[in-house]
Amino acid sequence: MPSYTVTVATGSQWFAGTDDYIYLSLVGSAGCSEKHLLDKPFYNDFERGAVDSYDVTVDEELGEIQLVKIEKRKYWLHDDWFLKYITLKTPCGDYIEFPCYRWIAGEGEIVLRDGRAKLACDDQIHILKQHRRKELETRQKQYRWMEWNPGFPLSIDAKCHKDLPRDIQFDSEKGVDFVLNYSRAMENLFINRFMHMFQSSWSDFADFEKIFVKISNTISERVMNHWQEDLMFGYQFLNGCNPVLIRRCTKLPEKLPVTTEMVECSLERQLALEQEVEQGNIFIVDFELLDGIDANRTDPCTLQFLAAPVCLLYKNLANKIVPIAIQLNQVPGDENPIFLPSDAKYDWLLAKIWVRSSDFHVHQTITHLLRTHLVSEVFGIALYRQLPAVHPIFKLLVAHVRFTIAINTKAREQLICEYGLFDKVGGNEHMLLAHFPRDGSGGETRPISLHTSPWQRLTCLCLGP
Repeated sequence: MPSYTVTVATGSQWFAGTDDYIYLSLVGSAGCSEKHLLDKPFYNDFERGAVDSYDVTVDEELGEIQLVKIEKRKYWLHDDWFLKYITLKTPCGDYIEFPCYRWIAGEGEIVLRDGRAKLACDDQIHILKQHRRKELETRQKQYRWMEWNPGFPLSIDAKCHKDLPRDIQFDSEKGVDFVLNYSRAMENLFINRFMHMFQSSWSDFADFEKIFVKISNTISERVMNHWQEDLMFGYQFLNGCNPVLIRRCTKLPEKLPVTTEMVECSLERQLALEQEVEQGNIFIVDFELLDGIDANRTDPCTLQFLAAPVCLLYKNLANKIVPIAIQLNQVPGDENPIFLPSDAKYDWLLAKIWVRSSDFHVHQTITHLLRTHLVSEVFGIALYRQLPAVHPIFKLLVAHVRFTIAINTKAREQLICEYGLFDKVGGNEHMLLAHFPRDGSGGETRPISLHTSPWQRLTCLCLGP
């Protein structure tokens, strides 16, 4: 009778092991074996991090092994089990690996294919076609679409983290690490003192140092020492956390009526402003997206406002980027002056602070949250719904969307919801999330949406609806 050696690897994360009964069946091209209980006498099977081997003898030839069925049944109390992989040594001495890397919760059965990447056209056997179809049908029931708020990219249908499919939840170690890092961050920021300071106006720039007193590294020290300088301001548009807004200026916009006379003290090449534009030395950062955002009223005693500035930058003879003109709102006029480096020191500094504040909000809500987290989740859900585990694209991408859906769900639950942490600490993010860039014609702001964008069309073309 044919005999197989089955090696079972249990995950190494917390609580990955199980005491439940584990049964195995082999499905070959010529038949299917009976269920075999994987159990060794006087041995604690399937402990965390364990790699256990078992001999399985079958009654008849099974042919080429196509699938491995794993069945989990309760022993005493239900405990989840994280199965990494199963390796099968055939009677001919060949080794076949069946990757799993999934949690098996409660009582149930999972069916595994070997780890070779396969397209649908490669499946010629009926049981493999059926397995592919059933896997996607199951996933499509687990990974359902939901519109969290009108206009937002579609997200997973889960109100909170514990509603997610078990396989994409944070494991225990990751969850604890998340809480510890959050606690350390709050400690480093001296959050109690930070919040207390927000209850009254800061009276001196030295108050900033009280917030970051426990953060000490080369970058933070350099920023703390040079943040008021024009060189550091320009440097951050290229090397800061949001280096995606700066554009080469090909034509001075009408909404920024700056002239050569206004900025000539900053132009080191002794050329007119229009000539500097032609030579590619003028850059612009336009925060038009923020125009029309209402004040944040989370704290009824304090209104928090956002500017929608236009900032003109200059590449000097040292090839450094420096600001030469700032207008804090989109419509020019007497009540919306253009601030210049030649203005009073603190007028110019305050204008730069408003620009940096706007840059922070755009980075947090658009560059980071929308274009990194929320858009990635669309592709992540489509990946699970449309591609089986053996598909080469699934194998390539699944590691890159690990925990993306989980962290986004926690964000919707705790951070970006109305009156969440963003509103309480950040200011106007919740208002900003409800807007999308104007279309350039002066029309109304539009909700953030992928329904008519290239992102949505690309998702549909690549992965299906």
